[in-house]
Amino acid sequence: MISEDARTFTKYGWLVCLWVLTVSFQYGYHTSALNQLQAVLTCKIADETTPVYYGLPTCIPMSDTTFSVVTSMFTVGGFFGSLFSNIIMDRYGRKGASRLSAALTAAGAALFGLSASVGPLILGRFLVGLAAGLGICLCPIYLSEIAPPRIKGNLGVLTQLAIVIGIMVTQGMGFGLATPRQWRVVLFISSGISILQYFISPFIVESPSYLNRKGLVNQHKSAIRSLWGESDDLSRIDPEEQNSEEPLLSDSDSTPERLLTGRQSAVTIPQLLASPELRRPLLTIVFAMTSQQISGINAVLYYSNDILSKSLPELASYVSLAITIVNFFTTFPPIFLIERVGRRQLIQLSVAGALLSHLAVGYGLNSGFVTLSSIAITTFVMSFAIGLGPIPFVIIPEVAPFHAVSAISSVGLSLNWSVNFFVGLTFLPLRNFLANGDPMKEGRVFYLFAAVLFCSMFCFSRLYRG
Repeated sequence: MISEDARTFTKYGWLVCLWVLTVSFQYGYHTSALNQLQAVLTCKIADETTPVYYGLPTCIPMSDTTFSVVTSMFTVGGFFGSLFSNIIMDRYGRKGASRLSAALTAAGAALFGLSASVGPLILGRFLVGLAAGLGICLCPIYLSEIAPPRIKGNLGVLTQLAIVIGIMVTQGMGFGLATPRQWRVVLFISSGISILQYFISPFIVESPSYLNRKGLVNQHKSAIRSLWGESDDLSRIDPEEQNSEEPLLSDSDSTPERLLTGRQSAVTIPQLLASPELRRPLLTIVFAMTSQQISGINAVLYYSNDILSKSLPELASYVSLAITIVNFFTTFPPIFLIERVGRRQLIQLSVAGALLSHLAVGYGLNSGFVTLSSIAITTFVMSFAIGLGPIPFVIIPEVAPFHAVSAISSVGLSLNWSVNFFVGLTFLPLRNFLANGDPMKEGRVFYLFAAVLFCSMFCFSRLYRG
């Protein structure tokens, strides 16, 4: 039995939690880092009196197509980072993977900030994406493996909160630093944060579950005591055995044989795809992660200015910032509700709100109801934040057995990046195609989002038993 006192972290445990969440913060940071900088970075807003500042050009001439390529390198890097994250996590540990993510972010952001031409921009953006793909896979797993049992669900929501904070920080910084002389500071700040994270890493403990798998019993017990502040009763707890019971996927009670699954060798992606026993947890995460992006959240975050610019030409950028702030504040309630309300109920409420919001956005745009479309976009972001945003990250280590969690996370997050890229690439062309040149029919694309999201979440609800 788990001690009743194991309800929260020690002060050191919270420091480790904050250290781990830095990788998710960087993911959000670079998701929106270029949004506010586009005009000054591409020379649409240029300082002709000072073309060079501290030996670097104050802007780099780019067409919209070239800038799109630079921006998309983040997604390409993220795909490969997620694809190979299981190998890195299982070979070097959760802590080692976090250090690698920090090193890649520091190098990529610094290279981008020091670039004088498009080539280094592309490479820097790719490296940052590689780090983000790796980091977004390991963060939910690391948090789950270091969390006291009573707050695992609450803590899992912090992954999404850190992402949202990163997005909001860069949106706010853009208003002050989006100038020809200062735009590089946004990248240097990111690099500095990751350098600090890297050099703090010697003082951070490895995941107790990973240490136990490697047979490092003394380090395993020491890590638990450092994180939870418990004495001998908790030092005997094996987080692997708790995770290996798979209560969300199993129709039968746990058995002694099932408790041994945590000792199995880590599953590779080919083994995962060929395993009938792992098909259900794999499909559960696949539908959860694809639904998160199919909902259209990044289409709204990427193109909210464009969506609203025709109806609110002077206020669109401020509405976009307001949407980001709303996203931040509505990410807090799931931290307190997830254990009380439950994963399934939260995500069902989230999807219902998202579907209604899509219908309202579509109707508002097609009917010229500016207020309705603006409010509906905001309610969509709120709906996403309470369930579709955090729950997929929370359930990864809950539905997957310990020996397969990194492989399932890798596949799920790789698909997440792929759908993210596809939605971002096709949203505007698809909107224009469905509208057939009529500005009063541009809301049709949101009806399509609603239909696809409904189908995807129907499949997820049939698989998930949380």
